[in-house]
Amino acid sequence: MARIARRRFVVLGLVASFAIASLATGWAQSAPDKTPRDVAGLNNITGSEPASNSLKALLDDKDKAKSVIAQALPLAKEKEQLRYNASLILALTAAEMKDLPASEAFFRNCIHQAVKLQSASKLLQSFGGLIEIYFENKKYDETAKLCQELINLKTDDGKERIVLFAYTDKRTGETEFYENDSFNTTEPLLPYIFRQQVQAMAKQGKYEQAHRVLDNLLKQGDDWRDRQLKGWLYREAGEFDKAAAAYIDLIDSLKNDRKITAKERDFAVERNQYILSNIYVDLKQVDKSAEMLQELLKAKPNDPGYNNDLGYIWADHDMNLDQAEKLVRKALEEDRKRRKADNDPEDDLKDNGAYLDSLGWVLFKKKDYKQAKKYLLEALDDKNSQHIEIYDHLADVLLALGERQAAVEAWRKGLEHVTETRRDQDRKKRVEEKLKLNAK
Repeated sequence: MARIARRRFVVLGLVASFAIASLATGWAQSAPDKTPRDVAGLNNITGSEPASNSLKALLDDKDKAKSVIAQALPLAKEKEQLRYNASLILALTAAEMKDLPASEAFFRNCIHQAVKLQSASKLLQSFGGLIEIYFENKKYDETAKLCQELINLKTDDGKERIVLFAYTDKRTGETEFYENDSFNTTEPLLPYIFRQQVQAMAKQGKYEQAHRVLDNLLKQGDDWRDRQLKGWLYREAGEFDKAAAAYIDLIDSLKNDRKITAKERDFAVERNQYILSNIYVDLKQVDKSAEMLQELLKAKPNDPGYNNDLGYIWADHDMNLDQAEKLVRKALEEDRKRRKADNDPEDDLKDNGAYLDSLGWVLFKKKDYKQAKKYLLEALDDKNSQHIEIYDHLADVLLALGERQAAVEAWRKGLEHVTETRRDQDRKKRVEEKLKLNAK
């Protein structure tokens, strides 16, 4: 199966743009020596660049970050003492440090401050951040419940209404209502909430319920993101034929969609063609997947991800091995060029572990086991490549070299890095079978 996750396209998009845009930009710069790292200093921060530098400074000094979080947490719970930017910096810091209760408390203070400021963008950041924290930590029930808090609520006279924003404080039980005209926004919050709810339900295996919510959303308007989510939902449920049909229909309609800009349209078409190439692999229609990737490569021949994935797919199915090796080596070369051009001081200039894994796998298929082992070991030096699939590849190579015990150890190590995805779960079963056959 092609590892499309390496080139991550988010189905719905993270709305905590402060975290992934403004702050990400700041991370590439050196934080000034006088960057505020205490509560009072954080509370006086304005502007994205100072906020970015402060976040980076805290993440670089984990002991200091723990101290500031401990000092600020009581202020966050008092609501009026901690301003929006300080709360968001601390929410993201706590999330990075896996302190989920603190991150939630700071995000909830962000929500309160955004309401006071009547800022729809900050509301979107706050809710998006909190939902993302829940979702990334597999708290799907909490994600769904948070979404539901914001959707259908009752007024004092018992009538149901849809609101842009409503927040229930878990400690007091008090609910604040803010209707659609309370904020000036061009990006409605409610559709985003419904989409997140659909994803959370799907992750809980509640596919029928998720489809009902999504179908209702589709009736309210004709947003391509909702049709994209339909395809995602089918795929999540393992209904790959329906998923492929949904993405084909989506791509065709996107090409004629005049409600979005040409740039947005081109990006959306490309992104969904890429996803469709992966679904074809799910369906074991390798030729169709390769054809789609070749089409993408015509437009972007130097794209590292497309070169890598086509090479990997061919190698994984024992097809066009010489050409597959050339594609993967080109992916590595182009990736090096990009990293060098970015001149990011945070980049250690090591090769991408996923691409190294692909090269190792191609060489394994070509029976060059010694070189395959070399590249797979290098792949695992990448902290982002601690993945069961790569350990499985390494174990297969070690077994071919007659290093049975080392192979067993690699498989066992791989089982420590299994995610909940269908692909990982399938790989886990195969690895367990290999261990039964080879472990003493």
